[in-house]
Amino acid sequence: MEFISAFIIGGTICLIGQLLMDKCKLLPIHITVLFVFIGSILEAFNIYDSLITLSGAGALVPISNFGHSMTHAAVESALEDGFLGLLTGLFNLSASGLSFAVFSAFIISLIFRPRG
Repeated sequence: MEFISAFIIGGTICLIGQLLMDKCKLLPIHITVLFVFIGSILEAFNIYDSLITLSGAGALVPISNFGHSMTHAAVESALEDGFLGLLTGLFNLSASGLSFAVFSAFIISLIFRPRG
């Protein structure tokens, strides 16, 4: 049942993105920014955590999770350390994911020949 709910929620998120690109003629970068913003807003209203509980990887894999994790870390650090925590907390939770993405991109660029 976990796989089905992950597929339905993750698929719905992707379907919304595809429909926005097709019907509204938005570019992929617009969709990316919009989904990060929506993930951040859903975290602000404490909705995204329940979506993760319901669907697991279906809500953790899409780009909307990046907005959720940045907002979650910023709010958590702000509650502990005040305004300075708001600024530093943005990168605590997401630093490992960003570091892995940069490292993976570097390794793949060494293995495969980029077209240019």
